[in-house]
Amino acid sequence: MAKPSATKLSGFSGKLTTWQLTAGSAAFGLVIAAGAVAAAGPWDSSGQRTAERDRAASQEAWGGADHAGRAPGSEPDAAPSAPSVLAGLGAPAGVAPAPTDSALAEVLDPLMRDPALGPKRSAVVLDAASGKPVYGKSAGDGLTPASTIKIATAVAALSAVGPDHRIATKTVIESDASGAPDVVLVGGGDPTLTARKDGRYTDTAASLRTLAEDTARALKSRGIDKIKLSYDTSLYSGPVQHPIGPNENITPVSALMADEGRLDDSTSGPAPRTADPAGEATRKFAQFLRDKGIDTSTPPEATPGPKASDRAESLAKVESPPLSALVERMLTHSDNDIAEALARQAAIAAKEPASFDGAGKAVRDTLSEQKLPLSGTKFADGSGLDRADRVSAELLAALLDHAADPGRPELRSVVTGLPVAGFTGTLVDRYPKDSPGTGVVRAKTGTLTGVNSLAGTVVDADGRLLVFAFMTTGTTDPQSAQKALDHMASTVANCGCR
Repeated sequence: MAKPSATKLSGFSGKLTTWQLTAGSAAFGLVIAAGAVAAAGPWDSSGQRTAERDRAASQEAWGGADHAGRAPGSEPDAAPSAPSVLAGLGAPAGVAPAPTDSALAEVLDPLMRDPALGPKRSAVVLDAASGKPVYGKSAGDGLTPASTIKIATAVAALSAVGPDHRIATKTVIESDASGAPDVVLVGGGDPTLTARKDGRYTDTAASLRTLAEDTARALKSRGIDKIKLSYDTSLYSGPVQHPIGPNENITPVSALMADEGRLDDSTSGPAPRTADPAGEATRKFAQFLRDKGIDTSTPPEATPGPKASDRAESLAKVESPPLSALVERMLTHSDNDIAEALARQAAIAAKEPASFDGAGKAVRDTLSEQKLPLSGTKFADGSGLDRADRVSAELLAALLDHAADPGRPELRSVVTGLPVAGFTGTLVDRYPKDSPGTGVVRAKTGTLTGVNSLAGTVVDADGRLLVFAFMTTGTTDPQSAQKALDHMASTVANCGCR
C-alpha cells in the first residue's frame, strides 16, 4: 500500500529520509546563498510568461544549479556535483525499492482530478534506474509545453555539438580593401557575449571589451589606427522576430548581440530589449575600439556589411562558456535567448538553416536519432514561447531519463541545470520550506496563459530516483495550477508507494 503520509502533504512534519538527504544535499546547501524571496505576482501583463519572470529570477539569487556566475566580489559558490545530484542512479538506485504502478496511482489519481489543472492534463512518472514507466495518464498526448520544451532544446544541442563546444565571436580584416581597412565583427550566435565591466557572468562570459582590446592590439601591430567597421550576422537566416512579436521575454534573434540585447543591468527574466541587437553591439564595440586608439568610421546607425569574405584574415576572437554551462543557465532561469541560440547551434551542426524552421527540424531529427518518442510533437521554436509547440509528457520524461543515464555524461547538465525546489531559479519561491519537495524536486517550469507544466527528477522516500512530467492546458487560475503541479511532485517525493 501507499504510505499514508503521501496523502497528507499539507500537514507534513516528518524528516526527509537518508536517501533524500544524500541526493538533495547539494540543493540544501544552497539555502544561505539563495535566501528567502517573497512572491511578487509572477504574472506578466501580456500573459506570455509566468514562472519565467518571477521576482526571484529577476533578483537573481546567487548560487544554485546554474553556478557559472556569482555575485560581484564574492568567492565562487560550491557547485552541486553530478554524483550528488544523481545519487539515486548508483548503488542507491539498485538497493532502494521501486514504487509500484498501483500505489502511485492511488496517490496521484486524486490529484490529477484537481479542477485547477484544467480540461486537458497528462502525467508520466518513470523509474530512472530502469527507464520503465510507473505511472501514466494521457502520456502520449501532444500538449503545449511552454518552457519545458527547453529540455528538448538542451538535449538536442548537447547531442549535436557536445558539452564542451564554445561559441566564438570574432573580428576579421579584409585584406584587399582600398582606403581605410574594412574590419568586420562576426557574430557566432553567442547571446551571452557581454559588454559589461562587472556583474554576474562577466567573469565567465565572452567579453566584447576583451575582443576590442585584442582587435586594437592586432591592428596596431599592423600599423593600422583607422578602420571602417561593419558587422556580419549571416550565420542566422529567416525572420529575427519571434512569432509573439516584440516582447520583454526575448530579443530579436540575431547571431550577434551583447548581454542578450537587454537595456538594463539584468541577466535573466523579462527586461526592456533593443530592437537592433547586432547594431547595438557594434556601436558599443566601436566605442571600445576608440577607447583603445582605433578611429572607426562606423555611423551612428550601424548597418550590416556584406558577409566576411573567404579572403578575410582573422584579427581576434573570444569564446563563450562551454555549452554545458549555457544549458545550465538556460534551464535554471528559463532563458529564452539562450534557448533560441542553442536550437540554432543544433541546426548549424545538422547543416540546416539557422532559423526557426531549420532549428525545429534539427531538434526533431537529432532526437529521432536517439529513438525518443516524438509522436505528436512540433518544434516551432527553441524557447517554448510559441503556442504552436507540441510535446508529450512521455517525451519530456524520456528526455530527462536519457539525460540522467550515467552512460550519457554529455547530457548531465540537463539534470544539473534544473531549478531546485525552494532554492534556485524559477522554483525559488514555489515550494515552502516545510514541503517534502523542497530541495528534493529538481524541475523545469513551463507557463503561458492557460498552460502550466512541470518536468524534472525527484528522489522518493525510499531513495529511488524518479523522473516525472506533468502537463496541463486550459487552466484559468494560474497560481492554483502551479500549486497543484508542485503538490503532485511533492507527493512523489514523500511517497515510497509500494
